[in-house]
Amino acid sequence: MHSALVRTQNVFGFFTTVAFCTALLTALSVLLIPQNPSASVELRSVQVVKGRPHYYSPKKDEYAHIKFDFDADFTSLFNWNTKQLFVWILATYPPSNVTSTTPPSQAIIWDTIIKSHSQSHPFNPLQLFSNSPTTPSKATTGKKSSSAKKQEPESVPGIVRLKNSKPKYQITDMSGILSERSNVTLEVGWNVQPWVGALTWTLGEGKDFGRWKGVKGGKSNVFDMPPLKGKRASSETLAASGATPKAAEASAVI
Repeated sequence: MHSALVRTQNVFGFFTTVAFCTALLTALSVLLIPQNPSASVELRSVQVVKGRPHYYSPKKDEYAHIKFDFDADFTSLFNWNTKQLFVWILATYPPSNVTSTTPPSQAIIWDTIIKSHSQSHPFNPLQLFSNSPTTPSKATTGKKSSSAKKQEPESVPGIVRLKNSKPKYQITDMSGILSERSNVTLEVGWNVQPWVGALTWTLGEGKDFGRWKGVKGGKSNVFDMPPLKGKRASSETLAASGATPKAAEASAVI
């Protein structure tokens, strides 16, 4: 006869084995789910200003303020094992010394976290034991019906729509000079954070991995930084046309 302690250890060992196998199968099952994300990022305007890019900056440097349009469809990256998706836009520009062997500089100008539906609406076990709601009165019914009309349908996680968006972070350089830099590009990247398993990163265009397809697009056209101008003077350089874009706030559907 085994003692109660030995039986408890056997049950616990069996439970951990089953839990480990279940987690392993869950992580590997993601490889069977096809992924075909698409993204498009375009430059709207760029402005180079000299000042303190951050409140803690010890001196005044040149920094760039980039506005952009961003459209993306990451719905295929969300499956039953996706917890959240971290998305960013990366600006790449060459070093100040053209003849230098230093690799290009990279800086993130915008990022966001897109939560899955299960992460945005977590399960609350207390709801199972809550009492059924009572019949509301006519006054409350009218208020709820009017508020329900105002509510918009819930968006699908993974859809991003940004128009003339402002950056979250400014671009600076170690040399303190950023104006008139050439061959600057914007590129989209992401990181899938699963409930169980390893983190997965951006697959570039044309880089397929099994049923996972590389991103379609996700990189802007090459542009140049404008020359430095005074604070009162306008130093915006448009990407497509010579007209000044209208002011607009960024609106994302995430």
